[in-house]
Amino acid sequence: MTEHQDVATRRATDEYVAAEIHRLLAEDPNVAEQGITVVRRELGLVLHGEVESVQRRDEILRRVAEHFPELAVTSDIGVVRAHPPTEIEQLP
Repeated sequence: MTEHQDVATRRATDEYVAAEIHRLLAEDPNVAEQGITVVRRELGLVLHGEVESVQRRDEILRRVAEHFPELAVTSDIGVVRAHPPTEIEQLP
């Protein structure tokens, strides 16, 4: 197999893996997350996005690791405030 074919095969595989991860996160009733993107890097996959709690981020990473144990996965998932503000915002 030539190098060009290897690159094309790897890209197709990466797209399938990313689609499988998206489907896993969206269809799992304990996660039901659609806002996570999957990006291929040299050393593995990076998950990007924002979630409402550290527990949710940990559950996403646990599910992905459980279903894809052979993949090196790095998290770039941030945690955003999901509760209402406690102070009134003063606008100029």
